[in-house]
Amino acid sequence: MLIISILIFIASVLVLVKGADVFLGSAEKLGLAAGLSPFVVGVVIVGAGTSFPELISSLVAVLKDVPEIVVANAVGSNIANILLIIGVSSIFAKSIKSKTNLTNLELPIMAITSIIFLATVWDGNIKKVESFILLLTFLVFVTYSIFNKPSDKPKEPVKETNRPKISVKDIALLGLGLAGLVFGSKYLIESVIDISTVLNLAPAAVSVVAVALGTSLPELLVSIKAAMKGSTDVALGNVFGSNAFNILMVIGIPGLFSSLPVDVVTMTIAIPAFIAVTLIFIISCFSNMIHKWEGFMYLILYLIFIGKVFSIF
Repeated sequence: MLIISILIFIASVLVLVKGADVFLGSAEKLGLAAGLSPFVVGVVIVGAGTSFPELISSLVAVLKDVPEIVVANAVGSNIANILLIIGVSSIFAKSIKSKTNLTNLELPIMAITSIIFLATVWDGNIKKVESFILLLTFLVFVTYSIFNKPSDKPKEPVKETNRPKISVKDIALLGLGLAGLVFGSKYLIESVIDISTVLNLAPAAVSVVAVALGTSLPELLVSIKAAMKGSTDVALGNVFGSNAFNILMVIGIPGLFSSLPVDVVTMTIAIPAFIAVTLIFIISCFSNMIHKWEGFMYLILYLIFIGKVFSIF
């Protein structure tokens, strides 16, 4: 029973990640065809698209009546984004250096969104009105990101002659990607419930590590690919955008349908770890560079976090 559930979990993650990849590619092309500028497409579609697995799996968790998975998934994904993705990327690239000053926009936004999230979660339950506040914060974040950019960034709509042509295949791929997201998430959550029952663990405890790790695969692949090509700004920017989306939208949207309780493991281990990891990351980014040795430190911290969640030590 346990082995079957684990195999279903792995297969669900693969379907979920592939579905997100297909959906994202089609959505990006449709956005350009609709006349959106490449920059707006990058901020809204690509930035949010890598977090679609977290969003869809959290919506399914609410429908399956395990709402405690939502916060665990979002917090666990943010911890994985920083410790695992930045850690691995900085090792592959030997160091991650940002060409822009992160203290101007990215770090303040990360700090502010984290504080707003902590203010909503401190009592162990995120109410619908608090989820609405998170969504409003995300809209402000996207609007500010779009309009507070240097003038050399393309903001004008794509010219008619440069717009990609949309075919039936693109529409079909969009639907196929969405179906992969929905079905992958459905069986992912069901397998998490089965695994947690067999191992006598809270579903959120499995979610804060296993689901968060699985749904963070798109960010990991994008960041590693960018780091290997020397596009370290993309590797960093992907994490900033994804983390903001996770705590504002992955929690905010499901929270409109149900209040979101926070389980003991998430409240006592994951959220304190989230605070510590975010602070460490912000301090590391003051120099606009993440060194290779810091990447190894991040990976060690992630292993310690996993050990604490499962009471290994």
